[in-house]
Amino acid sequence: MNTPLLFNLAGAFLFLLISSCGGNTSQKGKDTPTAGQIKVEIDDSYRLMIEAQTYTFESMYKYAHLDTLYKTEADVFNDFMNDSVSLIIVNRKLSDNQVQYLKERQYIPKTTKIAIDGIALIVNNENPDTNLFYATVKDIFLGKITSWEQINKKSKLKDLKVVFDNFKSGNPRYFKEKFGLDSFPSNCFAVNTNAEVINYVENNKNAVGVISVNWISDRADTVSNHFLKRFKVVGISLEGDNNAGTKFYKPYQAYIAEGSYPFTREVYCINRQPYTGLAYGFSSFLAGEKGQLIVLHSGLVPAAMPVRIVEIKH
Repeated sequence: MNTPLLFNLAGAFLFLLISSCGGNTSQKGKDTPTAGQIKVEIDDSYRLMIEAQTYTFESMYKYAHLDTLYKTEADVFNDFMNDSVSLIIVNRKLSDNQVQYLKERQYIPKTTKIAIDGIALIVNNENPDTNLFYATVKDIFLGKITSWEQINKKSKLKDLKVVFDNFKSGNPRYFKEKFGLDSFPSNCFAVNTNAEVINYVENNKNAVGVISVNWISDRADTVSNHFLKRFKVVGISLEGDNNAGTKFYKPYQAYIAEGSYPFTREVYCINRQPYTGLAYGFSSFLAGEKGQLIVLHSGLVPAAMPVRIVEIKH
């Protein structure tokens, strides 16, 4: 057998050996903490904040590419459990059953808290009722309040409509858990995205929209600033505070940080990559100093940095 043929056979054998070891896309060596390519799925509530995070991360690490997909919470978790994606950013932890399912398949999920978020209620610019008691909000979701006249007898608005981004998102789930609901009343419905909620509220005087604070809280972001001009943000009282002199809190960063705003939740990145790859690198970035500064600038409360509360006198 001549030498070229030996080299060809050896090369073919080596190729088959490498191919047989590389069938799994999550195989160690496909990516590193600062290089390679992975898919990341994100709850649509955090689109604006994560767009800033990925831009900064990829600018710092030229050989890293994050294929970001924004979906509903239900779809993100389904893909994560089905091994379609190794890193997700969501506002709830895995359930005990989900953790056990992954462990049985030799995956140890790593959960990292990166922020505290608020859920904002928004109303049309022509709606004068921009402060609601906590109890009023609860009664709306319980179906006890279905008209603006029940909230304010002088209101010229009639039937009250509540619009969510998507019934598979974390926003309706949050209020179901918060108020112990099995289902929502008939005047609650969903569109598809947070942006569509804003569009609906802008064009419907009787609507209350439910969106993540991230869509309206970054005053340095042109998208967020544009949205803020199109509706009013509702102030909410503390639970049990229904007096005439009640103070109402809007979902500002400081009020979320100090616990005055009642509708808050934690934001996590969850990594199931079985090696120290790009999912680990991006998770560490989000929880590190630069990532936390971006969280701060986006209007959410960083998980690992203090927020200074400044009272502004008008």
